[in-house]
Amino acid sequence: MTDHRSHTPLTIKVSVGVLSLIIICGLILARPVTTLQDFDQPIYITIAYDLDRYGTFSNGIYADADSDIDSTIPPPAGMFFGPVYPMLVYAAMQLDPRFGAAVRCSVAADRDDRDDPTCDRYELPIRLLNAFMLAIAVIVIASTGELLFPGGPTFLLSAAAALVAVACEAAIFSYIMTEATIFWFYSLFAFFSVRAWKSGRAAHYLVAGVWLGLLCLTKPSFLVQIPLALLLGALVLASSGRKPTDVLKPLLAFSIACGCLVGGWMARNVISVGKLGFTEEYGSAVLIERFAYNTMSVREFFQAFPYCTPGLGDLAFDKEGGDDSMHRFVYWTDGSFFHLGRDRRVSLLEDNGRLDPQISGIVRDEIRANWWRHLLVSIPLAWCGLWAGWVASLLLVPPFVWACVRALRERPPMFLPYTLPALLNLALVSLIGNHYTRYNLILIGPYAIGTASLLTMRLQRVRWRGPLRASASVSPPPSSVASSSD
Repeated sequence: MTDHRSHTPLTIKVSVGVLSLIIICGLILARPVTTLQDFDQPIYITIAYDLDRYGTFSNGIYADADSDIDSTIPPPAGMFFGPVYPMLVYAAMQLDPRFGAAVRCSVAADRDDRDDPTCDRYELPIRLLNAFMLAIAVIVIASTGELLFPGGPTFLLSAAAALVAVACEAAIFSYIMTEATIFWFYSLFAFFSVRAWKSGRAAHYLVAGVWLGLLCLTKPSFLVQIPLALLLGALVLASSGRKPTDVLKPLLAFSIACGCLVGGWMARNVISVGKLGFTEEYGSAVLIERFAYNTMSVREFFQAFPYCTPGLGDLAFDKEGGDDSMHRFVYWTDGSFFHLGRDRRVSLLEDNGRLDPQISGIVRDEIRANWWRHLLVSIPLAWCGLWAGWVASLLLVPPFVWACVRALRERPPMFLPYTLPALLNLALVSLIGNHYTRYNLILIGPYAIGTASLLTMRLQRVRWRGPLRASASVSPPPSSVASSSD
């Protein structure tokens, strides 16, 4: 069994956590609050509103109901979104009456199809919650780095790199959206996965399963991580020379923990919605919107690489107004990929009522005609998605890549298995999602730890060379020894 205890004093961890919280909190609170209807915020506040008013977990803005016409009619129960984040927003509404009033006013105005300037633009409890979760995630990432590369200043370097990357993404973390929660849950899942691999204990596998289950309940696309987590766990356990029974017990603990959360939500859907499944329409809507990117031109394909490169793209292209050749990458411009995908999704809903019964035929027709184009387009989308941490990623991605190459050559334990789930997510988003880095922020952990490992190795080499040089300088040269003996 490997010693996985931390060598960083608790006082340093607490100090780094407090400093991270202060910095992240300051950056998030400095962002202006436009309206609670901005970006994807209505998705979550509307579900929280329905929970608050009707006691129903609905599909929010995608609810197929008459409640927007008659407020006395509750929306039907839904299963489009996972329950975790809307429940957090609902809890914040109960704890902070001002926030609850702001959400109720905003959703009521939206359902009445009016813009109410009297609605309070107030998101303080969610912003504070996001900052707290991110600060904890920074410490968890640093602790994971220390597990993977014990010794030296790995903890501090990992924390510093992760904090800088998170700070560069403060804008997206200021919204009432799932990014901070996913980042927090994933960091904990990855930490306990590494801890489980090192210890082999069923308890650590069980805790890792809990965090992955919560991730799935926050965003359904993380369901694909379950078989990968089981495979990686089995390979690590088997490579340690354990008996088959000792391999099965930890994997069973992981499966039970994750399965109870996933299965509990599915049981709720059977009871409340009348359907056996984890979600409905979610994957269909995402795929239909992704297919719009398959209309990408050759010019857009090649320009996507400089466009998405942090700093370079901001200087060379108009990302604010979208008034240039890359306007289709800006989601609010007319004719953008986002609008093309959304318009097709809305049209299919109007014609058929539901997407799920149609999606198999849509996918079959699209892949039959454009499978090569779909794969090619995924390359620039993956390039765009990998720059999690914005300009900080320019400094973090190259050493991360080198750390992966070094891991293939020298095989330091656990680093490549640790990075695989985040890289799988990057590939998945490029195949079924879009080009925005907000869906790949979990890459920040591997970036930070990979960079910290190389810096630690470099510092250790310098430290060893120092004493060697000092000892060489005090040793008399051979000629002087010979002359003194004469």
